[in-house]
Amino acid sequence: MTEANGVNPGDNGVNPDKDLNAENLPGRRGDQGEPIRVQRGMFGANNGGDTTGYGGLVRPVRLPGQATRPYGGWFDEVADELEGALEEQSLLPENAIEKTVVDRGELTFHIAREHLPRVARTLRDDPALRFELCTGVSGVHFPGDKGRELHAVYHLRSLTHGRVVRLEVSAPDSDPHIPSIVDVYPTNDWHERETYDFFGLIFDGHPALTRIMMPDDWQGFPQRKDYPLGGIPVEYKGAQIPAPDQRRSYS
Repeated sequence: MTEANGVNPGDNGVNPDKDLNAENLPGRRGDQGEPIRVQRGMFGANNGGDTTGYGGLVRPVRLPGQATRPYGGWFDEVADELEGALEEQSLLPENAIEKTVVDRGELTFHIAREHLPRVARTLRDDPALRFELCTGVSGVHFPGDKGRELHAVYHLRSLTHGRVVRLEVSAPDSDPHIPSIVDVYPTNDWHERETYDFFGLIFDGHPALTRIMMPDDWQGFPQRKDYPLGGIPVEYKGAQIPAPDQRRSYS
């Protein structure tokens, strides 16, 4: 992530990949962070044959943990201003911001889903913040992150101050609802539709939440990690390539 002026915000803060011994690193490589599962094999697939030859690999998968102050550079300024602006609206910051993560030179606020629209509007409208542009929302599926398997990640850019932050919101598989922020950032219209299409996240209040890539009658959400592998055989220059779930297994 690089600012509009070409400066990497990690140069002003702490980059976990540069200093593994700093005390306030929230996402150090190693045994820090929040473990969500143990991955076996190169890609972690467990519903088909291992065609990689790396089925013996075993490693823990961890999400970066809560950062501790000082965050470094302008990160503290943004965090202080956001918390102060929420307090002015009679909203306790700790009720809206579940955790603040500084990892790989990037700043991410994890937001309680019910407070997402207010936090987004505050980031957009507060003169000291002015994150005028949302460049989209991306879906992520962590089947092992129990109770918050589905994540939506928003990328916000301040054209005024030349800064970039992320908002991350989670929802359980059993209740995949997140408030739409199209009213705040109209550019999110198609991005929310795409995330719904591929991950099944339902953006409440979206003006027209329909599939954007897959056929309307498609069953399931293809980019979830528990979506079954499979497909149709492919013919390439006369050679028949079987579908993924019918290929040779090394396990």
